[in-house]
Amino acid sequence: MNQLDQLKAFTTVVADTGNFKQMAQFAPRDATTNPSLILKAVQQPDYAPLLADTVRAHRGQALDQIVDEVLVRFGLEILKVVPGRVSTEVDARLSFDTAATVARAQRLMALYEAAGIGRDRVLIKIAATWEGIQAARILEQQGIHCNLTLLFSFCQAVACGEAGVQLISPFVGRIYDWYKKQAGAAWDEAASAGVNDPGVKSVTQIFNYYKKFGIPTEVMGASFRNVGQIVALAGSDLLTISPELLAQLQSSEAPVARALDAAAAQDLPLHAVSLNEAGFRYALNEDAMATEKLAEGIRAFAVDAGKLDVLIQQQLAA
Repeated sequence: MNQLDQLKAFTTVVADTGNFKQMAQFAPRDATTNPSLILKAVQQPDYAPLLADTVRAHRGQALDQIVDEVLVRFGLEILKVVPGRVSTEVDARLSFDTAATVARAQRLMALYEAAGIGRDRVLIKIAATWEGIQAARILEQQGIHCNLTLLFSFCQAVACGEAGVQLISPFVGRIYDWYKKQAGAAWDEAASAGVNDPGVKSVTQIFNYYKKFGIPTEVMGASFRNVGQIVALAGSDLLTISPELLAQLQSSEAPVARALDAAAAQDLPLHAVSLNEAGFRYALNEDAMATEKLAEGIRAFAVDAGKLDVLIQQQLAA
């Protein structure tokens, strides 16, 4: 049995891509997208007509409305391939505006519902800033489920759990990148692999905490750099994996064992944590890696959102 099939015995596998034509071969349950993945997809010849058709159909609407129509159009195509949920991201430029995030999320969900898709099949992706987490709290109370992304620290996970968020996406690879860069020539790849990988350790801590205290928020490890990181998190509620790494898992028959265990977490000597806004901001500030990576991630998504705007404006002008 290949590694991908073994992994599916412990963990729900999610495809991390906007390329829905490539997705079916891996039979993921869910799929996640972000501005960078959608930008990458619409620049491919296969998807150019989808962008052009959507822009043409909504000519005359505001640019941000057309962007949301494009995002949802991709989501609808993805939902033809996966049996579960698709994650669609709110514009990263709204990451520090709770009210604007709520409004944009409501509009995305309304577009899905108008196309006949129920709320159980969509997760609205929001950056795990304090403002984003509070937006998710409001949305969850309205029955709009959220996926909190760009999550690098324990304090972000605690706040998401307290807000009743449906799912979080703690990033593994970007944490690994930061520590590797910090260490420079002193980095020891072998000593920092598997369960000792700093990104793997972060997700493991969050998973164990949630399971220990019965927090129902789903944990979906994200942003992987290698198969070793994925295998070290077998047993996480979900793992979202790029097509390249899904292909590697599918082509290997090396053994995969459960690494994370909800039952075993019950016996761990952990203490419950509660964070108000001041406590959250201070804890995040104390974590240099998380502070830098959250800011960097929002900037990068904002740049790609801007590039998508330009592509759409070019279509409108054509």
